[in-house]
Amino acid sequence: LYINKVEKQENCTVISYRYLEMDNSFTLPFIDDAAIENSLNCLAACLYLMLPAELITERMAKLEPVAMRLEVKEGKNNCLLINDSYNSDLGSLDIALDFLYRRSLSKGLKRTLILSDILETGQNTSTLYRQVAQLVGSRGIERIIGVGSEISSCATRFNIEKVFYPDTATLMSVIAQGELPLENEIILIKGARKFGFDALTEMLEKKVHETILEVNLGAMIANLNYYRSKLKPETKMVCMVKASAYGAGSYEIAKTLQEHRVDYLAVAVADEGSELRKAGITANIIIMNPEMTAFKTMFDHKLEPEVYSFHLLDALIKEAEKEGITNFPVHIKLDTGMHRLGFAPSDIPRLIERLKGQDAVIARSVFSHLVGSDSPQFDAFTRRQIETFESASACLQEAFPHKILRHICNSAGIERFSGAQFDMVRLGIGLYGISPIDNSILNNVSTLKTTILQIRDVPEEDTVGYSRKGRLARPSRIAAIPIGYADGLNRHLGNGNAYCLVNGKRAVYVGNICMDVCMIDVTDIDCKEGDSVEIFGDHLPITALSDVLDTIPYEVLTSVSTRVKRVYYQD
Repeated sequence: LYINKVEKQENCTVISYRYLEMDNSFTLPFIDDAAIENSLNCLAACLYLMLPAELITERMAKLEPVAMRLEVKEGKNNCLLINDSYNSDLGSLDIALDFLYRRSLSKGLKRTLILSDILETGQNTSTLYRQVAQLVGSRGIERIIGVGSEISSCATRFNIEKVFYPDTATLMSVIAQGELPLENEIILIKGARKFGFDALTEMLEKKVHETILEVNLGAMIANLNYYRSKLKPETKMVCMVKASAYGAGSYEIAKTLQEHRVDYLAVAVADEGSELRKAGITANIIIMNPEMTAFKTMFDHKLEPEVYSFHLLDALIKEAEKEGITNFPVHIKLDTGMHRLGFAPSDIPRLIERLKGQDAVIARSVFSHLVGSDSPQFDAFTRRQIETFESASACLQEAFPHKILRHICNSAGIERFSGAQFDMVRLGIGLYGISPIDNSILNNVSTLKTTILQIRDVPEEDTVGYSRKGRLARPSRIAAIPIGYADGLNRHLGNGNAYCLVNGKRAVYVGNICMDVCMIDVTDIDCKEGDSVEIFGDHLPITALSDVLDTIPYEVLTSVSTRVKRVYYQD
């Protein structure tokens, strides 16, 4: 089997191949890379079974994309759902149970597993479920809900709270009638496809809004490792999770980064840090914009503030002394040319004197902020910043016997100024999949999606939306979608200035974008009510919006409203 070409088109993928002396091709109605890989496996199996080429082509065109794995969703009755209802084997069960266990450590929720029969393993049923019971016990599962005849026959293997049902319909009926309460639990839903656990997940999911932000934790980890690969082994890393992790949701991002052993997390204000602590995050946290009214919060939750002025430093020392605190870690910021916040290099002698005259706080790190590390035109200025920082930070270090970490590189600095790694670097927008150098996409992390509410035919002479701004040039099919400026869809994208994707095709925004709804032109698109709409994400780069708005991707990401539900998954 030879693959001649894999050609991605606007809303499909065409795969051309040769098998023996036969040339052929088929078209897939989706463009996801994982789906392409799955389709090639399917093709190889079809050829192995010697199916006719025309039958393969016909059937391959009907393939549907495989859903994502390990989706984390908010459930009803204060439950957290981990949906892995796409495959069923011991290996994936072990991975999913580990994922559940790590997510449960800080949540205080009961650990529950809903598991179907594990099919086609080739193992003896008793032996198989003995292994399953061992896995379940090792991950601290407190209750198992089994579905299927095989797992039910091995109920005695499980020495925890347990209940078993013959099929999914019976389980859903029992839940619907209130006979099986699910409250304050973290629930892993794991089963073979034939059991239809998707319907069960939908039943248990808390319905908030048809607009969701999908966050690919696996892609974020890939970005983290990409930047780590550019560092010396001893170089530490600070990861920015301020502004709700650039809109992705701070807890799940922080939890994942903590699991991957980043050295520091950074937030803007103390309240962001205290919320992470309350949620169970134990990693070191830097407060980049500390407020004097929040000193007590920082002390109570071990949040390490940036210090950028003598006024702030003196107030912090006074409050720490009042609380009887000694050696509270702080991070000294130097102004090397940005002129936003920070001590001037000429302040270093006085700063050293002030730090030596007390024992309430101790300098954990000293850092500065590069102004133009993303652009070659500012390279001379960037090098001057680095030289200034190196000199000033060296003076500070020489005055104290303990190690003071030094850091100046941001995401762009990591890529373009490897010689300025010092002891630590700070990773921001690059972590979320956007190169700060040219706004290209590394591994996309966030995808904003919604659905079509209604489609109507509108004659050419009519208008669409408020103030009659949506003037039509032809008879049109107009779809309404439940996303508006209150969700973070900027009003300047309306009136034909930008587009979204419906079934892989461009649908421009028609008329003014409303608070909760907007309208799109689907005249030339084969679609129906309920179909998915991508606002930005895997197939529509966020820069398609930020370029129209003459802004940066940061602003678009952080504008996504908190009322938009976040769904996390790890592929």
